[in-house]
Amino acid sequence: MNNDEALRQWNSTAPGWVKWEPVHNRMLAAATEELLDRAGVAEGGRVIDIATGAGDQALAAARRVGPAGHVLATDISPVMLAYVAEQARAAGLANIATLACAADDLPRDQAPFDAAICRLGLMLMPDPAAAVAAVRDVLRPGGRLSGLVMSSPAANPFYVALPSILRRHANKPAPASGPGFFALADPEVLAGLFTGAGLSDVTITTFDATYTLPSIDDALAMIQEAFGAVRGIVADQPQATQDAAWAEVRTALGQWMTPDGFAAPAQFHIASGRKPV
Repeated sequence: MNNDEALRQWNSTAPGWVKWEPVHNRMLAAATEELLDRAGVAEGGRVIDIATGAGDQALAAARRVGPAGHVLATDISPVMLAYVAEQARAAGLANIATLACAADDLPRDQAPFDAAICRLGLMLMPDPAAAVAAVRDVLRPGGRLSGLVMSSPAANPFYVALPSILRRHANKPAPASGPGFFALADPEVLAGLFTGAGLSDVTITTFDATYTLPSIDDALAMIQEAFGAVRGIVADQPQATQDAAWAEVRTALGQWMTPDGFAAPAQFHIASGRKPV
């Protein structure tokens, strides 16, 4: 998938992603705080957020840096960025700006930044190495990048089972490589991405989390509305094929129902590194 294809997908997915953003924010609350810690986001700092999506982590960064600081939230999707700007206004945060750009084409005219963050974006990029190199170039010497990505398939059965069902119904093989949930799941590959861009002091921490929703129907709706790449697996199939695929997905979701509602395990890595002085 190139940047033009990614733009079309994220613009079409944006309303659903925004609708279900509170679920992701709740699941990632502790990991997001660690993401900011590892990037060195602090009062008065200048922060760039890469692939901001609906912008929860950008708003969190803006609260940390305070009125004397600045956050630039970037994303390939102007639709996403309009929501981020709206949320910033509603929260009374005047220290956030937005910019539509690809992750490998960051604004050098606004550099340098003290810190860079990326939550669930690097693994979905066509060229994550180019993105990390672009981040390095806009950081000040000593500035830090931290990125949150999915960990192994074994630790994320929710993200494995559902696309597998849809691919079987659509008769589509899983891609052998390229962007995807698990493109950076291997800690060695993830660390190599950072060191390969010339970052030092690279560390990786793993976080366990849980997707919690009231019911199976809520979980199914979230997948269909917010996960554009997953939905796209069967979107070009005859309606009967789509109906059969989603019915099987709904059945599979039952394995994560508990007396208190839907609860699916998830796991993430946070990688961080520093631009040499």
